[in-house]
Amino acid sequence: MSFESIIGHNGIKSQISKSIKLDKLSHAHILVGEDGIGKSVLARNIGFKILGKNKDRQYVDLVEWRIEKNKSTIGVDSIRTLIEEINKKPYEGDKKVVIIYHAHKMTVQAQNAFLKTIEEPPKNVTIFLLCENMEVILDTIKSRCQIHKLKNLSVDEMEEFLKINYCDLPLEEIRVIVAFSDGIPGKAEKFIGDNNFKDIRNITMEILLKLTKVGTEELIKYEKKLSNQKEYFEEVLTAFLSYIRDTIIYKEIEEENLIINIDKLLSIKELANIFSFNKLNGIINIINDTRENLDRNVNPGLAFEVMLFKMQEV
Repeated sequence: MSFESIIGHNGIKSQISKSIKLDKLSHAHILVGEDGIGKSVLARNIGFKILGKNKDRQYVDLVEWRIEKNKSTIGVDSIRTLIEEINKKPYEGDKKVVIIYHAHKMTVQAQNAFLKTIEEPPKNVTIFLLCENMEVILDTIKSRCQIHKLKNLSVDEMEEFLKINYCDLPLEEIRVIVAFSDGIPGKAEKFIGDNNFKDIRNITMEILLKLTKVGTEELIKYEKKLSNQKEYFEEVLTAFLSYIRDTIIYKEIEEENLIINIDKLLSIKELANIFSFNKLNGIINIINDTRENLDRNVNPGLAFEVMLFKMQEV
């Protein structure tokens, strides 16, 4: 993959390309965005461009620094070792690129130890900090870096990404994965072939179909199934919302081409017969309230139980 062929992030690519061409590229950068959004792919390909390399492989002058195994933070000792590496002369050419993964996991002490190097790195050294959470990066570090915020890819960009990288994927599956991935390529790749993702979609649809027919005991069984997916609560809630969205659209205009979950079309039609518009909108509000509760670290089991009972009563 070439730098230019990376899908999305066009503003950043254009800015970087122009700076490299004019030999005005800043010596330190922060790439910030969600996990899986493409920070590492972008940083590596910028590195190749700086070094004048055309192939995607390991290069001695492209230093990729990661958190040590069995450690949850990047400490002072690790940063001091990195500084030693940065101060070594390039081997193959006259430039060196350093990529620091999970830079948001640097301790305050490590960031302070790295500050002088960020401010005045050796000549022809370019540093990239890949970060998911800017709030934990010291202002003194941020003020010395050019900051690039990676935005989620558009629907068209996500479809292009999947068609290029997963050319055998059926179109109906692409539509579902795009809807659930929230514009994050890494999340889309995680869903492909993931049985857990399929289980979530099946469970949530089953709940909606049986919501008006089951008693308290069976509803609690569903709550336990949802609680088993507590690490994927965003996907659980997104599954519910995507089905409700499709049901509303089908009830309004009966246009199958606009249905995201086209593989569940028969079930969507059944939901359209079961629920009124008022009830569908009520369920949307309940799901959004549940997301807020889970974001506030409310116990997932309790949050899902309350959600299901409210959905049944709406």
